[in-house]
Amino acid sequence: MDVIQRLAEELSVNAKQVQAAVQLLDEGSTVPFIARYRKEVTGGLDDTQLRNLEERLGYLRELNDRRDSILASILSQDKLTPELEAAILAADTKTLLEDLYLPYKPKRRTKAQIAREAGLEPLADAILDDRTVIPEQQAITYINAELGVADAAAALEGARQIIMERLSEDAELLANLREHIWQKGVIHATVVKGKEQEGIKFTDYFDYQEAINKIPSHRALALFRGRNESILSLNLLPEQDEQIGHDYCTQLVASRLMVTDNRIPADTWLAETARYAWKIKLFTRIDLDLKLRLREAAELEAIKVFSSNLKDLLLAAPAGAKATMGLDPGIRTGVKAAIVDATGKVLATETIYPHQPKNQWDQSIATLAKLIQQHKVDLISIGNGTASRETDQLVADVMKQHKDLNFRKITVSEAGASVYSASELAAKEFPDMDVSIRGAVSIARRLQDPLAELVKIDPKAIGVGQYQHDVNQAQLARGLDNVVEDCVNAVGVDVNTASVALLKQVSGLSPTLSENIVVFRNENGAFSDRKQLKKVPRLGDKAYEQAAGFLRITNGANPLDASSVHPEAYPVVEAIIKDTGKSIRDLIGQGQILRNLDPAKYTNENFGLPTVTDILKELEKPGRDPRPEFKSVEFKSGVEKISDLEPGMRLNGVVTNVANFGAFVDIGVHQDGLVHISHLSDTYIKDPRDAVKTGDFVNVRVLEIDIARKRISLSMKSEISPDEHKPKPEQTTQKAVHKPKQQAAQPQGSMANAFAKALKK
Repeated sequence: MDVIQRLAEELSVNAKQVQAAVQLLDEGSTVPFIARYRKEVTGGLDDTQLRNLEERLGYLRELNDRRDSILASILSQDKLTPELEAAILAADTKTLLEDLYLPYKPKRRTKAQIAREAGLEPLADAILDDRTVIPEQQAITYINAELGVADAAAALEGARQIIMERLSEDAELLANLREHIWQKGVIHATVVKGKEQEGIKFTDYFDYQEAINKIPSHRALALFRGRNESILSLNLLPEQDEQIGHDYCTQLVASRLMVTDNRIPADTWLAETARYAWKIKLFTRIDLDLKLRLREAAELEAIKVFSSNLKDLLLAAPAGAKATMGLDPGIRTGVKAAIVDATGKVLATETIYPHQPKNQWDQSIATLAKLIQQHKVDLISIGNGTASRETDQLVADVMKQHKDLNFRKITVSEAGASVYSASELAAKEFPDMDVSIRGAVSIARRLQDPLAELVKIDPKAIGVGQYQHDVNQAQLARGLDNVVEDCVNAVGVDVNTASVALLKQVSGLSPTLSENIVVFRNENGAFSDRKQLKKVPRLGDKAYEQAAGFLRITNGANPLDASSVHPEAYPVVEAIIKDTGKSIRDLIGQGQILRNLDPAKYTNENFGLPTVTDILKELEKPGRDPRPEFKSVEFKSGVEKISDLEPGMRLNGVVTNVANFGAFVDIGVHQDGLVHISHLSDTYIKDPRDAVKTGDFVNVRVLEIDIARKRISLSMKSEISPDEHKPKPEQTTQKAVHKPKQQAAQPQGSMANAFAKALKK
């Protein structure tokens, strides 16, 4: 099928929209640019549709390239029939395409090939064509010692190898068997003998079964991790009853050979050939194929989860341009402090030792108070790592003893701060600063503007995914890079304050162009209007077209430069100004006037209704930030470690990660608790993201605590029924999933059930 038509059907849009989008992508336009500034051209395709289109376009083009290569290969062998060509042209997946190519694919010298060289292919054909003759009698005439066929048995074995290879290369048979086992097959995990203690975290999988097409992504990745660590063996069973499954599949293979009557000698021999073909050739291949399919599906889902969480984290509310102190808590090594001004510039750094072994509590309070007063600090950002709650108490004491100081304290995630501190980027930004102090700077800045700071860190190090180290790293990186690009361009970037790391995420800007912008800014001062961007070395017309609308210049010569209105659309604004008789400065923010204008009046051949409508909305609230209003969470006083928790306790927390089985919540005890999906809402939900997202503030109730395993079970339900601490029926007697035979002692109750069901670790 034509790629454009195929994409149109998959996206449920018309072919003209797809054609326009593909042309723009091929011309070098980015997804954010197309989604924001080419709505008329694509008929309003949004960024999600465009990302899907871009991904599928790449796949289908690779498929077509492979199709052309296969056709050329078969044609060169002079074996391309009209029927085969039609089947290859109709193949819509890489798997089916490779199945069709199997018989013609150059391969090493197989047993079947050796048998053909010995002249045994006619024997195979004769047995298939005439079932009335006993195979042993037919084989006698093919004995040839010179060709290695010593007797009738050897001749029949060669014929069997030829037929088995044909079956293993039968695309239709492979597809039928593969789909049957995908629907009926079961993955059976067992512990490798002698690995019980080493693999204790995989206890739940020591003797475990589940339908292959029902295994959730997190569980599948856990199984594969156990196998990769040589703790688990993974076997694919054709059906729950293994023998019935193998028998059924053997029958499918036999029917392909048209075996109908086992009383006929030839059919008896062919039935045995079908059994061998299934066990030795077909099942081996299907086993690999379906495990790969399971893994790929699990990886895609894991990347989707990571991407969703990353987006929520990047678009978290910024505290704003305020003087901020970042505190990177530590015990023996001290608490690192860094003060940055409203623009993120480092003003001062210090290390204090309030905790053991030095216990300089009062001296640390005095030092912090002096720094806060000296630099007029508005916010204190406290990393949530080791000694976080103790450091939070230290800052609380500063507030109590120095009531004249007016500041707020907020705990933030320090995930990835250490990665940034040791990075080449940080070394370039702060060449003379100690690595540990760089972490405090990052903690301060990520409170001011999470997006601007987090783009400096490899997304994989931020830690909001599930099994991110087990998935295809190239695919993960591509998916996460797309998320970062979309988030940065959705918010926009102040070109006069942005770092190279932030600028290179802007549509159309490469790392080199981003470096050039910063160098130009440092040498010539702040940009006063967008036109100056054209003076940046190597920033040509195409890059300017792609980037200009996402780059903001505040307090510049033209107020529109601080908005998302693209310079190419400034003539539309000039027409509006002329009609209203107001200057641009007087017009901006005048909602009543702008809402009374007719957008259709200002459309032309270049700018349609969607663009004009966007312009009017932007003029009403120029430079509006899509991120929510900043809020902070206060952890409960006196609850600082897991041993302080008690069942039934109500606590405030912040969602740190959302997985398919539930959400992890930081409640201020250095160990996130799990709200299983069954406890996220009073009503049934299929996807945890329907209830919460990363960064949400929530109120939770403690269900159970396992101090030894550092596990906390939480609930967001409004009320808890008396039965919630009892195992649910489906958790005690499962049909598709069997409990392990060898299992370490497990805590009983709802927490054990939640973790056994959700984490499977």
